[in-house]
Amino acid sequence: MKEIKVVCGIIYHNNKIFIARRKEGKDFSGKWEFPGGKVENEESEKEALCRELLEELGMKVIVGKKIGFSKHQYETFSIELIAYNCKFVSATFVMTDHDQYRWVEHKSLHEFDFTDADIPLIDLINRFSE
Repeated sequence: MKEIKVVCGIIYHNNKIFIARRKEGKDFSGKWEFPGGKVENEESEKEALCRELLEELGMKVIVGKKIGFSKHQYETFSIELIAYNCKFVSATFVMTDHDQYRWVEHKSLHEFDFTDADIPLIDLINRFSE
């Protein structure tokens, strides 16, 4: 089974965290996620995260420390999702893969329907944010 290495940003601004909802026609449409994407060959995790955020959201961030990861087995592939703490800098919010975004308090993350791979990161974030 194919394993995909993906990075995501836990993006903070004014004590809130950025989340985005997958748009119709994309894998996991209607599900919320911490945005990011696949790590390409010869690309560092931090480079991949900066590239993906810029491509998908017109967003610039300062990537900080790795805060953890989750592994999840879907029906046809498995994913290793690696999360980095990020500081928001700017964004155009022109969305290519998403149809909505929100800035939410970490305690509210459980109220959203996240992808299975993202769910374990919520408890990690809540512990990190306390």
